[in-house]
Formats: sequence, structure tokens, C-alpha cells
Amino acid sequence: MRHAEDGRTTEIVTAAWSFPVPVFPEPSGRFAVGTRVVEWTDPHRPETFTADPHDRRTVVVQLWYPAQKSPAGAQRAQYLGRTEHEARIVSGALAREVGLFSPGSGGVRTQNTAWAEELASRGYVVAAIDHPFDSAAVVLTHGRTIPTKTASIGDRGKDGVLAAGWTAVRAADLSFVLTQLDRLDRGEIVGPLTGRLDTSRAAVSGHSMGGAAALQAARQDGRFDAVIDLDGYPHGPTSPSLRRPTLALTQAITPGTDPHYLPRLTKVLKLSTATSYRLTISGTAHLTFMDGPLYLPPVPSTVGSLGRTESPRVVAATTLAFLDSTLRHQSGDLAGVLSAYGDLGVYRPGNSR
Repeated sequence: MRHAEDGRTTEIVTAAWSFPVPVFPEPSGRFAVGTRVVEWTDPHRPETFTADPHDRRTVVVQLWYPAQKSPAGAQRAQYLGRTEHEARIVSGALAREVGLFSPGSGGVRTQNTAWAEELASRGYVVAAIDHPFDSAAVVLTHGRTIPTKTASIGDRGKDGVLAAGWTAVRAADLSFVLTQLDRLDRGEIVGPLTGRLDTSRAAVSGHSMGGAAALQAARQDGRFDAVIDLDGYPHGPTSPSLRRPTLALTQAITPGTDPHYLPRLTKVLKLSTATSYRLTISGTAHLTFMDGPLYLPPVPSTVGSLGRTESPRVVAATTLAFLDSTLRHQSGDLAGVLSAYGDLGVYRPGNSR
């Protein structure tokens, strides 16, 4: 809350009580969108957040995918989007590119529902992860609810070490989920998406700490073909270098922005052996890159000033242009498309600008 003497206290208080009625955008692609939730346990990885030596890492994953249109009255998915629960995947022999997503610290798998629905309507399969003990609360199939155990302590150095550790766990979760999706596609896991996933064309993405996890996962796992970092500070090591095309979307830089953020992000992108892009979008804030503008008060410092319609459109348009180029190898001037949305930096191996 700001002090009264700056003249804006009344405006902010009023906005805080004027919550918008959530209205999610209709996906613009040609496919209907279906979703289903799965729970997977990695038998080879101990759960480091508990003291039980027999505990193994479990994640909850929500899949959004291009679906056949369902009849009127079909069951809708929980949350606020426009998805049909467990709708049948769209017919046809074409395998679908996949995009994995890690939410922000304390975030949940549904925080980017509008974005996931838009990608699915364009033919992509999106797998968003709830990270137990890190996401706000994770409910397992047997009813157990796992609250978050991650919290900053207010010391920059110690918080950086903690964040690097949490990022490493998330990166391992992302690699595990890609393995499970590959098993699902091959029929080792029974499911309606068997034979319909192209895990040889996979992107890894995330918001905030999830973006840092996406960068880390791509460094460690060569199966990822592209990376999207939605305003995520690159926690952890900067080596080995990234070897895959990367798109980093950042909020508008203000005097309150962490001064280490852009220099560190730029270093990561310049070290990459693949062409990478940093796009800073005017009018955005940290929560612009999730569903925040659709249901939070319109306070620019929180959700940006693009508005409820433009915010999801810009995030979807820029990321889809990148995915269509890197995963589907569609021709076109990617840098030209991206530069229409903000300040663009292009970092090519040996020739960065």
C-alpha cells in the first residue's frame, strides 16, 4: 500500500475492492480444447522435502489438448477457462507437439489456463505441473493435500541458494514429465493420448521461478527443443550453456525492477549456442504473463496496463510465433514479428545485439 501523500491511495484501495468479473477469452484456434489431470510418481527419485527415505517424488500434471467438439452440456473443467473435461482428442493421424509448463513460486498448474487453452486450440498439447511442497497446495488422488514448504527468508544470498535448489527440483520434474509423456505416447502408460504425442518436438516453459526451471531443464535435458521463460529470473548456474532456441519475455523495466535481472538474463542468452530472443513488453508487469489480468484488480504495478483483452493476446501471439517457428519450422521473420510487441534483443552465437 502506498502512503496517502502520493495522492494515489484512494485509487488503489478502490481498485482493490473492484475485482473484475472473470471472463476468459475464447480460444482463437480451429480446435475445441479438452483437459485431463494425471498423477505420476518417479520411482527413481526420492522426495527431498520429506524425511521419509521411502518417499518418492510425485507430481500432478494437467494436460490441455486439441479435442473433438463435445455436445452441449458436456462436463466443463474446474477453474475458469473454456475447457471440456476429458473430451476426446481431435481425430486424425497427426501427432501433436508438446509444451511443458512450470508455474511461478507458490503458483499452481492452472495459473496460465487461458494461455494453455489458446495453444491447445492451435494443435499443441500443453502439460502444466503442480510441484508438491512448492506449489501453493497440491491435492493428490487419495485426498492428501500438500501445502507449500518453500519461502524466502529475506537474505539475498541465502534466498538465492534456496531458489537454486528449488529450481533444480522443478527442472527434474519437467524432465520426468517429458519421460512420462513419451511413455504415454508409446502405450507404456494407458491413456487416450497414446500415439498422438510428438515428444521429439517438445518445448519447456515456465513463469517466474518456473521460467528459471525451464532454462535449467533445457540445459540438462537435450530432448527439449525450445525454451520459453515468462519473466523468470535465471536462478542457479549459467553453465552448461543453453543449446536450444529460447524466448524470454520480460515485464517493463522500472526503477523498482531488480537491477540484477536483465544483466543475468542477458548473460544466459548470450552464452547460448542457439539463437535466443529477449522481448521486453511495455505495459506489462510480472503477473501479466499468467491469468492475473483476467481476475485481479487492474492495478498496473501488479498486472500491467495492457488490459484484460490485450494481455493474454500478446503473451499468446509472441509465444505461438516462437513455437510455430522452432517446433513446426514455419518460415517467416520471427524477429520481425516479435519486435512489433516491444524492445527486442536477438542473441545469435558469436553475433549478439
